[in-house]
Amino acid sequence: MPVAKSFLIGPFQRVGCALLLTWAPHAVQAAQAAQAHGLWRSADQRAVIAFAPCHDRAEQLCGTIAWDADAGTPADTCGVLIARLKRHDGEAWRDGWAYDPRSHKHYKAVLRVQQDTLKLRAFIGTELLGETEEMKRVSQLPPGCAAQP
Repeated sequence: MPVAKSFLIGPFQRVGCALLLTWAPHAVQAAQAAQAHGLWRSADQRAVIAFAPCHDRAEQLCGTIAWDADAGTPADTCGVLIARLKRHDGEAWRDGWAYDPRSHKHYKAVLRVQQDTLKLRAFIGTELLGETEEMKRVSQLPPGCAAQP
């Protein structure tokens, strides 16, 4: 009987290992994709962007201005959607756009996270010719913005 038991367990163990090996890279990629979620303060310290799954497409990443130093003034940009990225490829969020609310221009965009630094690269044409905005993770919003993410 012990022979039959090991005979049956062997194939199940192999299938389980195969499933685990197939699933593990997807779990790692999902964890890397989620690293972008949260609050990020702009390099000039004048805005905080909330990155989270898009409301209408949870597999995509959206960035909304959650706090703006100009809150309450005519230049207030609280609540403005400034980025939408369609897919995470294991290294970066890609196939999306970034919007500059001051110039009212849209750009192609790529977003990468390295520890507590988010790098949003905006470009026209090729990524090589773009500019990168570096943001630092923050745990809370300063007071002043009516539109909370």
